Amino acid sequence: MFLDLVKSRNSLRKYDPERSISRSDIELCLEAARLAPSACNSQPWSFVVSEKPECRELAQRAFSGMYSMNAFAADASAIVAVITEKSRFAAKVGGFFRGTQFSLIDIGIACEHLVLQAAELGIGSCYFGWFDERAVRKALKLPKGAKVDLLISLGYPAEFREKNSSRKQLDEIRRYFR
Repeated sequence: MFLDLVKSRNSLRKYDPERSISRSDIELCLEAARLAPSACNSQPWSFVVSEKPECRELAQRAFSGMYSMNAFAADASAIVAVITEKSRFAAKVGGFFRGTQFSLIDIGIACEHLVLQAAELGIGSCYFGWFDERAVRKALKLPKGAKVDLLISLGYPAEFREKNSSRKQLDEIRRYFR
């Protein structure tokens, strides 16, 4: 059941550094992201995957100094850099009038597809918005104007851990209009 998958997925912060993810499993995760819906079918994303051993160096660059709280990602098997690409004109215009940057919503949906596919494969993940973007662009040899909005670490859990994050009750977040 889909809800069981959603309930089982959590942000993994302790990876097994000895296990690697197969390229075919990474491709399945990327395929799930590729199939995500987007405003005006803009698909405003691209993904750069860094695998072992290079992802360790990427993590060290991305998560040093004031970003070091996320240094645990160095043990991950792969890190996916999520690049926000240009949206279609209609999505940009609609976003302007609504005051909403639809491309960020779109990459959020695509990335959730990616991490849920990973979870189904037994692969843990963690989203990062707090990282040294300039260092990431340099490490991945991306152009100066590239916008890296997210990093996602992927890897197998070092140990089994029960999901232990508190969530608001449904009654606290839901209401019906009458």
